[in-house]
Amino acid sequence: MKGKRIGTGAALAVGTLAATALAFAPAALAVTPDTATITADCGAFGSGEATLVATQDGTAATVTVTSAIAAPIPLSEDSITSTLTFVNGNGGTTVFTGTENPAIATGDPVTVGPLSGTVASGDSLESYGGSLQIVVLGITVTCTATGPQSPGPFVFD
Repeated sequence: MKGKRIGTGAALAVGTLAATALAFAPAALAVTPDTATITADCGAFGSGEATLVATQDGTAATVTVTSAIAAPIPLSEDSITSTLTFVNGNGGTTVFTGTENPAIATGDPVTVGPLSGTVASGDSLESYGGSLQIVVLGITVTCTATGPQSPGPFVFD
């Protein structure tokens, strides 16, 4: 009986410590807004609306882009190399890169990401003035925004 009480007391102590740790854990950082749209011009490869989705975990951030380009042929998973350059409201540019993409069927919008980048608290990233460069099957396509992001730039905590 004595061993059972010690086991119960130890379990209660561990549970209390875990709850306390959660209560004092730092709040998750967030990017606002987490989704933005742009009108993109990709030259001979097309133009139209693109959607950008951003996430943040400390200084690490990702952006996934569903572009205005329709795939002319099926594209296999992780077959696109991408570089996304934002204008940083705090000065300079911030670059996100990666080789991740889902498998894409002919005619479907080209989606790339998550592309990885590093941000600082207070960074305000706007795609207007930057670019998205994708390389697929040895062909380089560069897309640029024709106006500011809507509803506005990504602001990181």
